[in-house]
Amino acid sequence: MLPVAIFRHAPVEGPGYFAIFLEQHGIPWRLIAIDEGETVPVAVDGFSGLCFMGGPMSVNDPLPWIASVCALIRDAVARNVPVIGHCLGGQLMSKALGGEVTRNPVREIGWGMAGGEDNAIARLWLGGFAGNPCMVFHWHGETFSIPPGATRLLASTHCANQMFALGPNLAMQCHVEMTPEMIGAWCAQWGDEVLARADRQSVQPPELMQQEIPERLPAMRQLSEQLYSVWIQGLAR
Repeated sequence: MLPVAIFRHAPVEGPGYFAIFLEQHGIPWRLIAIDEGETVPVAVDGFSGLCFMGGPMSVNDPLPWIASVCALIRDAVARNVPVIGHCLGGQLMSKALGGEVTRNPVREIGWGMAGGEDNAIARLWLGGFAGNPCMVFHWHGETFSIPPGATRLLASTHCANQMFALGPNLAMQCHVEMTPEMIGAWCAQWGDEVLARADRQSVQPPELMQQEIPERLPAMRQLSEQLYSVWIQGLAR
């Protein structure tokens, strides 16, 4: 089958568990390193799906590749090629599909609970998490709106729009792709930013994020397995 294109926007925000999951299911993938200056494809030809990872930039920044990424997302959606986005990736999907990305009321960083919606589309994507709480990981200061025709799947206390689905496409504000190594790297690179935040109800200290990995990560992995399992069903084999 054709590979899934995984777009990386920052060196420490790689595909994480998403790539591991694809490999476990025999699905090839190709990394497109936007952070290293790789060109955004003009069309989705040659890929069975598109995956967009996170990044410290905003989709509202005047970066030369954002318009090209949004055009590629629209091309994929129009041609029924599944798209999945993590944090910045989800924001890119919202922007491309007619939504808006704005500042969240607070920065949301670290482990936190989110609540699954309970409707037919949420039950398809979330399985047993529909209508129930689930563990996710956050690192964001902006949030997306739900674009026309899409359905909200997940919300948290500090961010109403944590996830939406539109057909075979899934956009997430949260990070379900995290690995222990990624959490450690983010805490090392951006720990000072976290410690400087005053909104303590929504921001965890770096040392606590890492201490809670053994307890929190297995619980989140159940959610990522559920979501990724549904998403790959849309890939052309």
